[in-house]
Amino acid sequence: MKTLIFNGSPRTNGDTAILINEFIRNLEGDYKIINAYDCSIKVCIDCRYCWKNEGCSQIDGMQEVYSYIQECDNILIASPVFFTEISGQLLAVASRLQTYFCARYFRKEIPVKKSKKGGIILAAGGNGNMEKASNTASVLLDNMNAKKIAPVVYCMNTDHISPINNLEAMENTKQITMLFNGFMEN
Repeated sequence: MKTLIFNGSPRTNGDTAILINEFIRNLEGDYKIINAYDCSIKVCIDCRYCWKNEGCSQIDGMQEVYSYIQECDNILIASPVFFTEISGQLLAVASRLQTYFCARYFRKEIPVKKSKKGGIILAAGGNGNMEKASNTASVLLDNMNAKKIAPVVYCMNTDHISPINNLEAMENTKQITMLFNGFMEN
């Protein structure tokens, strides 16, 4: 089993990292983490290459990600929430999934044939609305053919309570791991 993790946090030991570490602690199989702030992936430049061609005109670290998306069984999107949205740098990396959208809607192709399980972990310093971030992550998962989506993990008020002490968020993170490991159905 293979799992792809998109990490949208700029902090290597921050709240999102705590939740990712809890997630992978019991995860079976191999996993690959794409750190949005630490990868060699450029933003989509809307060159429209993918309107008529498979893949992307930009050659960088995204080619490895495209390959892993094709073969993986699970995809997790984990991000802090800034201004009700996943992090800007994660959005920049995710903009390169435009090739999948174009495959479906312009070229009438199925870009990712293998169905996957998907999960979303969101961490926020306040108690604000996380619906927009959740919806964005869901759209990204859908474009990567993640059809069985676990309930979203919301870890709020991290400015005052560490995720380690947020028992609900930690338990819900374990639930995603169990779903990905095949121990439970969504």
